[in-house]
Amino acid sequence: MRNERRLPTRTPESRAFAERVPLVMGLSARLNALPFDDLDARRTLLTEIFGGPVPDSLTVLPPFHCDYGLGASFGERVFINQGCFFLDYGGITIGDRVLIGPRVTLSTAGHPVELDERYDFITHAPIVIEDDVWIGAAATVTPGVTIGRGSVVGAGAVVARDVPPLSVVTATSIVERKRLKPPSAS
Repeated sequence: MRNERRLPTRTPESRAFAERVPLVMGLSARLNALPFDDLDARRTLLTEIFGGPVPDSLTVLPPFHCDYGLGASFGERVFINQGCFFLDYGGITIGDRVLIGPRVTLSTAGHPVELDERYDFITHAPIVIEDDVWIGAAATVTPGVTIGRGSVVGAGAVVARDVPPLSVVTATSIVERKRLKPPSAS
Protein backbone atom coordinates (compact mmCIF):
# COMPACT_ATOMS: atom_id res chain seq x y z
CA MET A 1 0.00 0.00 0.00
CA ARG A 2 1.17 3.50 -0.78
CA ASN A 3 2.35 5.68 2.14
CA GLU A 4 2.20 2.64 4.43
CA ARG A 5 3.28 3.11 8.00
CA ARG A 6 3.61 0.39 10.61
CA LEU A 7 2.47 0.33 14.20
CA PRO A 8 4.35 -2.39 16.07
CA THR A 9 2.08 -4.55 18.20
CA ARG A 10 2.72 -5.01 21.92
CA THR A 11 3.80 -1.37 22.36
CA PRO A 12 2.28 1.50 24.35
CA GLU A 13 1.06 3.04 21.07
CA SER A 14 -0.69 -0.14 19.93
CA ARG A 15 -2.18 -0.58 23.42
CA ALA A 16 -3.58 2.99 23.28
CA PHE A 17 -5.18 2.18 19.91
CA ALA A 18 -6.56 -1.12 21.24
CA GLU A 19 -8.02 0.64 24.31
CA ARG A 20 -9.80 3.26 22.18
CA VAL A 21 -11.47 0.68 19.90
CA PRO A 22 -14.01 -0.69 22.44
CA LEU A 23 -14.77 2.87 23.61
CA VAL A 24 -15.60 4.04 20.07
CA MET A 25 -17.45 0.83 19.24
CA GLY A 26 -19.58 1.38 22.36
CA LEU A 27 -20.28 4.97 21.32
CA SER A 28 -21.19 3.73 17.83
CA ALA A 29 -23.59 1.18 19.32
CA ARG A 30 -25.24 3.95 21.37
CA LEU A 31 -25.52 6.09 18.22
CA ASN A 32 -27.18 3.22 16.37
CA ALA A 33 -29.70 2.66 19.19
CA LEU A 34 -30.97 6.26 19.18
CA PRO A 35 -34.40 7.13 17.83
CA PHE A 36 -33.85 8.19 14.22
CA ASP A 37 -35.16 11.72 14.81
CA ASP A 38 -32.95 12.47 17.86
CA LEU A 39 -30.54 14.65 15.90
CA ASP A 40 -29.10 16.46 18.94
CA ALA A 41 -28.09 13.21 20.65
CA ARG A 42 -26.70 11.92 17.33
CA ARG A 43 -24.52 15.06 16.96
CA THR A 44 -23.32 14.71 20.58
CA LEU A 45 -22.28 11.09 20.03
CA LEU A 46 -20.58 11.91 16.70
CA THR A 47 -18.57 14.60 18.52
CA GLU A 48 -17.48 11.98 21.07
CA ILE A 49 -16.69 9.37 18.41
CA PHE A 50 -14.59 11.78 16.35
CA GLY A 51 -12.94 13.47 19.33
CA GLY A 52 -14.23 16.99 18.65
CA PRO A 53 -16.78 19.09 16.82
CA VAL A 54 -18.03 17.99 13.42
CA PRO A 55 -19.52 20.34 10.83
CA ASP A 56 -23.20 21.18 11.37
CA SER A 57 -23.78 20.21 7.74
CA LEU A 58 -22.45 16.63 8.27
CA THR A 59 -25.16 13.97 7.93
CA VAL A 60 -24.48 10.44 9.20
CA LEU A 61 -27.39 8.02 8.96
CA PRO A 62 -27.28 5.11 11.39
CA PRO A 63 -26.34 2.41 11.60
CA PHE A 64 -22.75 3.66 11.45
CA HIS A 65 -19.66 1.81 12.62
CA CYS A 66 -16.27 3.26 13.49
CA ASP A 67 -13.30 1.72 15.28
CA TYR A 68 -11.04 4.65 16.25
CA GLY A 69 -12.64 8.01 15.49
CA LEU A 70 -9.65 10.26 16.02
CA GLY A 71 -8.42 9.78 12.46
CA ALA A 72 -11.43 11.15 10.56
CA SER A 73 -12.09 14.70 9.38
CA PHE A 74 -15.00 16.08 7.36
CA GLY A 75 -15.66 18.97 5.00
CA GLU A 76 -18.98 20.75 4.63
CA ARG A 77 -22.19 19.11 3.34
CA VAL A 78 -20.94 15.53 3.64
CA PHE A 79 -23.64 12.84 3.49
CA ILE A 80 -22.94 9.34 4.84
CA ASN A 81 -25.72 6.83 4.24
CA GLN A 82 -26.70 3.83 6.39
CA GLY A 83 -24.49 0.90 7.28
CA CYS A 84 -21.07 2.44 6.65
CA PHE A 85 -17.83 1.26 8.28
CA PHE A 86 -14.95 3.68 8.94
CA LEU A 87 -11.72 2.00 10.08
CA ASP A 88 -9.87 5.28 10.47
CA TYR A 89 -6.64 4.68 12.41
CA GLY A 90 -4.57 5.65 9.34
CA GLY A 91 -6.61 8.80 8.74
CA ILE A 92 -9.67 9.55 6.62
CA THR A 93 -10.02 13.01 5.13
CA ILE A 94 -13.35 13.75 3.44
CA GLY A 95 -13.74 16.94 1.42
CA ASP A 96 -16.77 19.13 0.82
CA ARG A 97 -20.02 17.89 -0.76
CA VAL A 98 -19.07 14.21 -0.63
CA LEU A 99 -21.83 11.59 -0.94
CA ILE A 100 -21.15 8.18 0.58
CA GLY A 101 -23.66 5.45 -0.24
CA PRO A 102 -24.98 2.74 2.06
CA ARG A 103 -22.66 -0.04 3.29
CA VAL A 104 -19.47 1.72 2.15
CA THR A 105 -16.28 0.64 3.92
CA LEU A 106 -13.33 3.00 4.30
CA SER A 107 -10.46 0.93 5.72
CA THR A 108 -7.13 2.58 6.50
CA ALA A 109 -5.50 -0.26 8.41
CA GLY A 110 -4.44 -3.84 7.90
CA HIS A 111 -1.50 -6.15 8.47
CA PRO A 112 1.64 -6.99 6.51
CA VAL A 113 1.01 -9.65 3.89
CA GLU A 114 4.16 -11.62 4.73
CA LEU A 115 3.22 -14.32 7.21
CA ASP A 116 6.35 -13.84 9.35
CA GLU A 117 5.36 -10.17 9.95
CA ARG A 118 1.57 -10.38 10.00
CA TYR A 119 1.09 -10.48 13.77
CA ASP A 120 3.85 -8.03 14.65
CA PHE A 121 2.46 -4.88 13.03
CA ILE A 122 -0.66 -2.99 12.12
CA THR A 123 -0.15 -1.33 8.76
CA HIS A 124 -1.94 1.89 8.02
CA ALA A 125 -2.15 4.61 5.39
CA PRO A 126 -4.55 7.52 4.92
CA ILE A 127 -7.57 7.68 2.66
CA VAL A 128 -8.28 11.06 1.06
CA ILE A 129 -11.62 11.76 -0.58
CA GLU A 130 -11.52 15.10 -2.35
CA ASP A 131 -14.44 17.50 -2.91
CA ASP A 132 -17.59 16.51 -4.81
CA VAL A 133 -16.96 12.75 -4.83
CA TRP A 134 -19.81 10.23 -4.90
CA ILE A 135 -19.08 6.73 -3.59
CA GLY A 136 -21.76 4.19 -4.51
CA ALA A 137 -23.35 1.56 -2.31
CA ALA A 138 -21.16 -1.20 -0.84
CA ALA A 139 -17.90 0.13 -2.28
CA THR A 140 -14.68 -0.54 -0.36
CA VAL A 141 -11.78 1.91 -0.29
CA THR A 142 -8.45 0.46 0.84
CA PRO A 143 -5.53 2.09 2.71
CA GLY A 144 -3.46 4.75 0.98
CA VAL A 145 -6.02 5.67 -1.70
CA THR A 146 -6.89 9.18 -2.86
CA ILE A 147 -10.14 9.68 -4.75
CA GLY A 148 -9.85 12.76 -6.91
CA ARG A 149 -12.22 15.72 -7.00
CA GLY A 150 -15.55 15.14 -8.69
CA SER A 151 -15.09 11.41 -9.25
CA VAL A 152 -17.66 8.63 -8.93
CA VAL A 153 -16.95 5.21 -7.46
CA GLY A 154 -19.54 2.71 -8.69
CA ALA A 155 -21.54 0.49 -6.36
CA GLY A 156 -19.63 -2.54 -5.15
CA ALA A 157 -16.25 -1.33 -6.43
CA VAL A 158 -13.07 -2.17 -4.56
CA VAL A 159 -10.75 0.81 -4.83
CA ALA A 160 -7.12 -0.16 -4.28
CA ARG A 161 -5.46 2.54 -6.41
CA ASP A 162 -5.82 6.30 -6.64
CA VAL A 163 -8.74 7.58 -8.70
CA PRO A 164 -7.91 10.59 -10.89
CA PRO A 165 -10.14 13.67 -10.65
CA LEU A 166 -13.38 13.62 -12.65
CA SER A 167 -13.28 9.85 -13.25
CA VAL A 168 -15.82 7.06 -12.96
CA VAL A 169 -14.51 3.74 -11.65
CA THR A 170 -16.42 0.46 -11.27
CA ALA A 171 -16.00 -3.26 -10.74
CA THR A 172 -14.06 -5.69 -8.63
CA SER A 173 -11.39 -8.08 -9.69
CA ILE A 174 -8.94 -10.59 -8.31
CA VAL A 175 -5.43 -9.99 -9.52
CA GLU A 176 -2.55 -12.03 -8.12
CA ARG A 177 0.02 -9.39 -7.19
CA LYS A 178 2.80 -11.63 -5.93
CA ARG A 179 3.54 -14.97 -4.32
CA LEU A 180 4.23 -14.97 -0.58
CA LYS A 181 7.23 -16.59 0.98
CA PRO A 182 6.52 -19.69 3.06
CA PRO A 183 6.73 -19.05 6.81
CA SER A 184 10.09 -19.61 8.44
CA ALA A 185 10.42 -22.58 10.78
CA SER A 186 9.62 -21.67 14.37
